[in-house]
Amino acid sequence: MHVCRLAWEVLCRFVLAPSAVLIFLAHKYWKTRITIDAVEKFLRMQQMIGPVRYAYTDIIAITGHFRDKLGQGGYGSVYKGVLLPGDVHVAVKMLEGNSSCNGEDFISEVSTIGRTHHVNVVRLVGFCSEEMRRALVYEYMPQDSLDKYIFSAEKIFSWDKLNEIALGIARGINYLHQGCEMQIVHFDIKPHNILLDGNFVPKVADFGLAKLYPKNNSFLPLSVLRGTIGYIAPEMISRSFGAISSKSDVYSFGMLLLEMAGGRRNADPNAVNSSQAYYPSWVYDRLTKQQVGEDEISPAAAEMHELERKLCLVGLCCIQMKSHDRPTMSDVIDMLEGGIDGLEVPSRPFFCDDEDTGIADSYHFFSELTAISEEISEDHE
Repeated sequence: MHVCRLAWEVLCRFVLAPSAVLIFLAHKYWKTRITIDAVEKFLRMQQMIGPVRYAYTDIIAITGHFRDKLGQGGYGSVYKGVLLPGDVHVAVKMLEGNSSCNGEDFISEVSTIGRTHHVNVVRLVGFCSEEMRRALVYEYMPQDSLDKYIFSAEKIFSWDKLNEIALGIARGINYLHQGCEMQIVHFDIKPHNILLDGNFVPKVADFGLAKLYPKNNSFLPLSVLRGTIGYIAPEMISRSFGAISSKSDVYSFGMLLLEMAGGRRNADPNAVNSSQAYYPSWVYDRLTKQQVGEDEISPAAAEMHELERKLCLVGLCCIQMKSHDRPTMSDVIDMLEGGIDGLEVPSRPFFCDDEDTGIADSYHFFSELTAISEEISEDHE
């Protein structure tokens, strides 16, 4: 009996355990190999029409051995680099972690941004893919991202400049929806993904979540939640709000416009009072509340700068709950280019259609929506 048990222990330790480890490593290698092969096949197809492909040694030289780090994100790190000849400055995004393991974000970014040419869309200069080492080389944006400025304690931009920046972003998104061979839906429009060049010209960036669709597709099939909490369109959470489409980007852009106008994030659970917690609802109330006995807007709305009111009105049009109630990006451009006289306050874009329900209820609903979207995000990780 003792001999049998000893033999079993020897078998487990020296045969079964190593075999299990080998099977696990082989499976992991096989999955990695499939990902690498899929990326390679895609990149060979892109080589004739897409941006320049660099070797990893080129990336090391361009970044000076990764000397000047510009930033860090969930995808990896961004480094400043220089292309020779000509001393052209670039930003090199090194993909790490999940982004580089599955290859999906990498393929998405190269396939979408690699075929775009617009003054308001960041240009992909080149890329690198050697086994699991991947990098994306962009034109360098010296003024960083928009969130650095609009959430600053100091008012950095004039209202004219803010309107100009908003118009540039709208043109960039409209180009993605209408100006390319295929319709590109970004799915992650937010201040952090709007970069500014030396003249503060805005450029839509970060296409890791973007998808390509035929232009005649009004309904976009999508199985995984995409976007950032606070900017995700309601139909991304529940199809009862409408079909996923380019209007999902319109919703995110509307939230961006409101944040640009107010200089604060769209939801602030730490606000001094609940009536200011959900900013879009507070803006709507500010624009529509009538003085008692008078057919005039409130003094607070009258004190708003004309361009501030315009950004708010267009933003509220964009964040209508039902996707079919939102304008297209070309309509948005027309509204931003025109005067405020032709703009009307849209329907209340929240579930609390009755003003007596209160703004706090709006914030409560969107807090629940956020919780649902976070749960879905975790399920897909």
